[in-house]
Amino acid sequence: MYQLLVFDWDGTLMDSRAKIVACLQAAAVDLEIEPPPEKQASQVIGLGLIEAVSRLFPELPSSLHQPLADRYREHFLVLNKAQPRLFPQAREVLEQLSSNYLLAVATGKSRRGLDKELDETGLRPLFQANRCADETLSKPHPQMLQEILQELGVNAVDTLVIGDTEFDMQMAGNAGVPALGVSYGVHDSERLLLHGALHCIDAINELPEWVNKRG
Repeated sequence: MYQLLVFDWDGTLMDSRAKIVACLQAAAVDLEIEPPPEKQASQVIGLGLIEAVSRLFPELPSSLHQPLADRYREHFLVLNKAQPRLFPQAREVLEQLSSNYLLAVATGKSRRGLDKELDETGLRPLFQANRCADETLSKPHPQMLQEILQELGVNAVDTLVIGDTEFDMQMAGNAGVPALGVSYGVHDSERLLLHGALHCIDAINELPEWVNKRG
């Protein structure tokens, strides 16, 4: 049986795609850069912010990556008041799973952003560990996952990563951890399976049954 379930945040537990895209576009407008279309902007969700900006605007000099990231954070944390919501039944699923498993978060969000949403949702007590992209290496590098395993004293084979992007699947594979994809987030099932997902679920409420059967 798995001992530890490590969740991605945006696109897996939190329905934040629209807000992230809007803030990326607004940050570009602030710096008089052509804003990316919605589909293109959504494809970098899951990466650390600097990595996302550099991939989304490859033609820009690196000197503009940090200003873009700063403007994004300003919009996401302060200026853009639209609040993303947990996916339906995400809270109930987490509460159910917390009775039998250790839970953790590995996210491309900043520490400030994750702490804000953990507190706003009231989910902080359910997670035994979490790591953000601005305090360790960004996905798909395995470092944030490896740090969680070390902190909680759990082996890779006893852990499952749950995420909605190829970056989550690659991070898990790079750490020798199995991964489960969710098809309702950013990347579709075919892409997740191609990058190493054992299986894909179509709604978060399918997770407890799938995990328990695997156990």
